[in-house]
Amino acid sequence: MPIQKLHQEFQPIDLDGTGWVPPPGYPQDIEEKILSGRLDEQNKTGNRTRLLRFRPGAYTSRAFVHDYWEEVYLISGELTVDNAEGWERASTFAANTYACRPPGIRHGPFRSERGCLLLEFHYYEPSASLTS
Repeated sequence: MPIQKLHQEFQPIDLDGTGWVPPPGYPQDIEEKILSGRLDEQNKTGNRTRLLRFRPGAYTSRAFVHDYWEEVYLISGELTVDNAEGWERASTFAANTYACRPPGIRHGPFRSERGCLLLEFHYYEPSASLTS
Protein backbone atom coordinates (compact mmCIF):
# COMPACT_ATOMS: atom_id res chain seq x y z
CA MET A 1 0.00 0.00 0.00
CA PRO A 2 1.40 3.44 -0.85
CA ILE A 3 2.48 5.77 1.93
CA GLN A 4 -0.07 8.53 2.33
CA LYS A 5 0.44 12.05 3.60
CA LEU A 6 -1.70 13.19 6.52
CA HIS A 7 -4.19 16.03 6.35
CA GLN A 8 -2.67 19.17 7.89
CA GLU A 9 -4.15 22.64 8.09
CA PHE A 10 -2.04 25.80 8.23
CA GLN A 11 0.39 25.74 11.11
CA PRO A 12 3.41 27.81 12.07
CA ILE A 13 6.82 26.47 11.03
CA ASP A 14 9.64 27.19 13.47
CA LEU A 15 12.54 28.10 11.20
CA ASP A 16 14.97 28.78 14.06
CA GLY A 17 14.08 26.21 16.70
CA THR A 18 13.84 22.47 17.04
CA GLY A 19 13.19 19.76 14.50
CA TRP A 20 16.19 20.41 12.24
CA VAL A 21 18.55 17.47 11.67
CA PRO A 22 21.26 16.73 9.11
CA PRO A 23 19.96 14.27 6.51
CA PRO A 24 21.89 10.97 6.37
CA GLY A 25 25.14 11.45 4.47
CA TYR A 26 25.09 15.26 4.62
CA PRO A 27 27.49 17.56 6.49
CA GLN A 28 26.34 18.86 9.91
CA ASP A 29 25.78 22.41 8.60
CA ILE A 30 23.08 21.25 6.17
CA GLU A 31 19.80 20.40 7.93
CA GLU A 32 16.32 19.25 7.03
CA LYS A 33 12.92 19.66 8.59
CA ILE A 34 10.31 17.19 7.32
CA LEU A 35 6.97 18.92 6.82
CA SER A 36 4.91 16.01 5.51
CA GLY A 37 5.11 12.43 4.30
CA ARG A 38 7.75 9.75 4.35
CA LEU A 39 9.99 8.51 1.57
CA ASP A 40 10.78 4.77 1.76
CA GLU A 41 13.90 4.46 -0.41
CA GLN A 42 14.28 0.73 0.28
CA ASN A 43 10.80 -0.14 -1.04
CA LYS A 44 10.74 2.78 -3.51
CA THR A 45 7.44 4.18 -2.28
CA GLY A 46 6.14 7.33 -0.70
CA ASN A 47 6.80 11.01 -0.84
CA ARG A 48 8.00 13.79 1.40
CA THR A 49 7.95 17.53 1.62
CA ARG A 50 10.86 19.05 3.46
CA LEU A 51 12.74 22.24 4.13
CA LEU A 52 16.49 22.01 3.61
CA ARG A 53 18.80 24.72 4.86
CA PHE A 54 22.45 25.36 4.22
CA ARG A 55 24.23 27.33 6.92
CA PRO A 56 26.62 30.00 5.57
CA GLY A 57 29.64 28.29 4.04
CA ALA A 58 27.98 24.84 3.89
CA TYR A 59 28.79 22.55 1.00
CA THR A 60 28.54 18.99 -0.24
CA SER A 61 31.58 17.29 -1.73
CA ARG A 62 29.95 14.86 -4.15
CA ALA A 63 27.22 14.67 -6.75
CA PHE A 64 23.85 13.10 -5.92
CA VAL A 65 21.85 10.54 -7.88
CA HIS A 66 18.57 9.10 -6.61
CA ASP A 67 15.73 7.00 -7.96
CA TYR A 68 12.87 9.36 -7.10
CA TRP A 69 11.61 12.65 -8.54
CA GLU A 70 12.83 15.83 -6.88
CA GLU A 71 11.39 19.32 -7.14
CA VAL A 72 13.31 22.14 -5.45
CA TYR A 73 12.27 25.75 -4.85
CA LEU A 74 14.94 28.14 -3.53
CA ILE A 75 13.07 30.28 -0.98
CA SER A 76 15.90 32.51 0.23
CA GLY A 77 19.65 32.98 0.01
CA GLU A 78 21.86 31.70 -2.78
CA LEU A 79 22.90 28.23 -3.91
CA THR A 80 25.82 27.35 -6.16
CA VAL A 81 25.48 24.17 -8.18
CA ASP A 82 28.65 22.62 -9.52
CA ASN A 83 28.16 20.57 -12.65
CA ALA A 84 28.29 16.86 -11.86
CA GLU A 85 29.41 16.01 -15.39
CA GLY A 86 32.36 18.42 -15.29
CA TRP A 87 31.65 19.98 -18.70
CA GLU A 88 30.12 23.22 -17.48
CA ARG A 89 31.09 25.85 -14.92
CA ALA A 90 29.26 26.20 -11.62
CA SER A 91 26.09 28.31 -11.59
CA THR A 92 24.83 30.37 -8.66
CA PHE A 93 21.09 30.80 -8.21
CA ALA A 94 19.15 33.34 -6.14
CA ALA A 95 15.80 33.13 -4.35
CA ASN A 96 12.69 32.35 -6.38
CA THR A 97 14.32 29.78 -8.65
CA TYR A 98 13.10 26.23 -9.24
CA ALA A 99 14.44 22.86 -10.44
CA CYS A 100 12.70 19.59 -11.31
CA ARG A 101 14.83 16.46 -11.60
CA PRO A 102 13.65 13.04 -12.80
CA PRO A 103 15.08 9.87 -11.26
CA GLY A 104 18.66 9.01 -12.23
CA ILE A 105 19.91 12.57 -12.91
CA ARG A 106 23.34 13.42 -11.45
CA HIS A 107 23.29 16.82 -9.74
CA GLY A 108 25.63 18.78 -7.50
CA PRO A 109 27.79 19.11 -5.55
CA PHE A 110 26.26 22.18 -3.89
CA ARG A 111 27.51 25.08 -1.80
CA SER A 112 26.17 28.28 -0.29
CA GLU A 113 28.46 31.09 0.83
CA ARG A 114 25.68 33.10 2.55
CA GLY A 115 23.33 30.22 3.33
CA CYS A 116 19.96 29.34 1.82
CA LEU A 117 16.57 27.78 2.47
CA LEU A 118 15.03 25.28 0.03
CA LEU A 119 11.57 23.72 -0.19
CA GLU A 120 11.82 20.20 -1.63
CA PHE A 121 9.30 17.63 -2.83
CA HIS A 122 10.49 14.03 -3.30
CA TYR A 123 8.30 11.26 -4.70
CA TYR A 124 8.26 7.96 -6.54
CA GLU A 125 6.12 7.45 -9.62
CA PRO A 126 3.01 5.44 -8.84
CA SER A 127 3.35 1.86 -10.08
CA ALA A 128 1.34 0.80 -13.12
CA SER A 129 -0.77 -1.50 -10.93
CA LEU A 130 -1.97 1.49 -8.90
CA THR A 131 -3.06 3.51 -11.93
CA SER A 132 -4.85 0.74 -13.88
